[in-house]
Amino acid sequence: MTSERQIGSTSALARSLLDLCRSRRLTMATAESCTGGLVAGALTDIPGSSVVIDRGFITYSHDAKRTMLGVSATTLATFGAVSKETATQMAVGALERAGVDLAVSITGIAGPGGATPGKPVGLVHFAAAARDGRIIHREQRFGAIGRRAVRERSVVEALRMLMELARGPQAAKKPVREAASRLRPRAVRTSRRHAAKRRRPPRG
Repeated sequence: MTSERQIGSTSALARSLLDLCRSRRLTMATAESCTGGLVAGALTDIPGSSVVIDRGFITYSHDAKRTMLGVSATTLATFGAVSKETATQMAVGALERAGVDLAVSITGIAGPGGATPGKPVGLVHFAAAARDGRIIHREQRFGAIGRRAVRERSVVEALRMLMELARGPQAAKKPVREAASRLRPRAVRTSRRHAAKRRRPPRG
C-alpha cells in the first residue's frame, strides 16, 4: 500500500513538473547513478514528456561519470562517487552536454551493501543545475530502509529539486531592519529661522 501511494505521488509530482516546464518552455536532462534511470522513467511515463525531456544519463561506474558527464578523476579520487562534489559535477556535466535548461543528478548508496566509514547505506547526494547558473545540492540520509525505498524516495527528491529550479529564482527578502526603519516616524526638524525667532527677547 505504501509503495502504491509513493508511486501515485511521484506520478503527480512528475506531471506537475512537466506542466510547469512546458508552460515556461524549459527542457531538462537527468544524470543518475543509484536510481538507474528511475527519474527519467517517471517523467517519460507521462504522455507528451518529449517536449521537455531531452535525455537521461545512467552513469553507474566511475568511468561512465568521467566519460559521459565530465566528472574529474581527481574529484572521484578525493571525495568519492557519493559526494556533493561528484553530484554537482554530474548535474553541470549533464546540463552542458545536453544543452538543456535544467539538469538533476543522483548518486548514493541504495544498499544493502556498499557502505563505507562515514557513508552509510541510505546516503544519497543530489544536485540540480540551471542554465542561468543556479545550482542546488541536497544530502539525504534515508537509512537502511531497503534498496527499493531508497531509490523511490530519491526520485521524489530529484523531482522536487527540478521543480524548485523550474519555478525560477525567488525574489530576495528585504531585511527586517530595513523594513522596520520605514515604519518609524521621522523627527520633524525646525528650521534655523524659526528657531531664531523663538530665541529673540521681547522688545521693551
